[in-house]
Amino acid sequence: MFDKLEDLLIRYEEIMGELQEPDVANDQERFRKLMKEQADLAPIVEAYTEYKKAKQSIADSEEMLEIESDEEMRELAKEELSSSKKRVEELEHELKILLLPKDPNDDKNIMVEIRAGAGGDESALFAAEVYRMYVHYAESKRWKTEMISVNENGIGGFKEVVFMVSGQGVYSRMKYESGVHRVQRVPETESGGRIHTSTITVAVMPEAEEVDVVIEEKDIRIDVMRASGNGGQCVNTTDSAVRLTHYPTGIVIYSQTEKSQLQNKEKAFRLLRSKLYELELEKQQSAEAEARRSQIGTGDRSEKIRTYNFPQGRVTDHRIKLTLHKLDSILNGDLDEVIDSLIAADQAIRLSGLEKDA
Repeated sequence: MFDKLEDLLIRYEEIMGELQEPDVANDQERFRKLMKEQADLAPIVEAYTEYKKAKQSIADSEEMLEIESDEEMRELAKEELSSSKKRVEELEHELKILLLPKDPNDDKNIMVEIRAGAGGDESALFAAEVYRMYVHYAESKRWKTEMISVNENGIGGFKEVVFMVSGQGVYSRMKYESGVHRVQRVPETESGGRIHTSTITVAVMPEAEEVDVVIEEKDIRIDVMRASGNGGQCVNTTDSAVRLTHYPTGIVIYSQTEKSQLQNKEKAFRLLRSKLYELELEKQQSAEAEARRSQIGTGDRSEKIRTYNFPQGRVTDHRIKLTLHKLDSILNGDLDEVIDSLIAADQAIRLSGLEKDA
């Protein structure tokens, strides 16, 4: 591990030197790549630099204990030694986590697709609440959200909604949200006060660039039509809605949220690319099925990941057996505690896997 850290430290210093060169600033592509590499390496270099200082502090304290006879100075040296040893242990663990292989999609923006499942109108209402939860969470992270398509049920619920979230490290945090989300509560339409259970599915897909997915013209049919229903009221006087049909997979995308046919077409293609990219990722992951099963959240849409229980005001994530009695704040976008716990559990599993292989 430490040989690798020394190599990364040398590489970091090389990058800092290259960034000072006048030619680099004129080459925007090279400048961007160097800045990204520098940003990726900075946390590792900072932790490793602090680790080396803590190790030196241990050596200095041990040397002082050997030569110092003054009892007060010896006590200070013992305290410093104990503190430095504890910090070295913490930093060793932190460095192991920082050196874990990074998911190449972690820095990508995402497409999120929420679909109502079992439970009819109650499920659609919950789908709309979960959509708002993610929008609030995105706002708290200063991420940008953009509606791609929505199919409402007429009473404020969503049968299906697709939206994009863009910002720094979006996929690295949101990828744990894919799966079945279950709600337990008394619906407003229920006169007997019985608790109903409804479900929705969430799919989080990394946004695919054109270089990630090539879509052949012959594989696509594009239909244009007038937008209709909720979301299309102000644009239904022209043929602005776009429907894409991808023959090889049977995927159909409908986009009508914009007034411009061109904008709706662009959104539809962005969503199609992400769906095709996700299919390709699923193929790769099924080839590594055993490894995926050991990880937190396989991304499988049929996996029941979380329950939102309204009568008890609790949220339970079943993958890590985490229960929090803060339903209201979570639905208002306070998701960090849940996601941080999922990331920590995932890192622990991956670290134990590496230690077994070592």
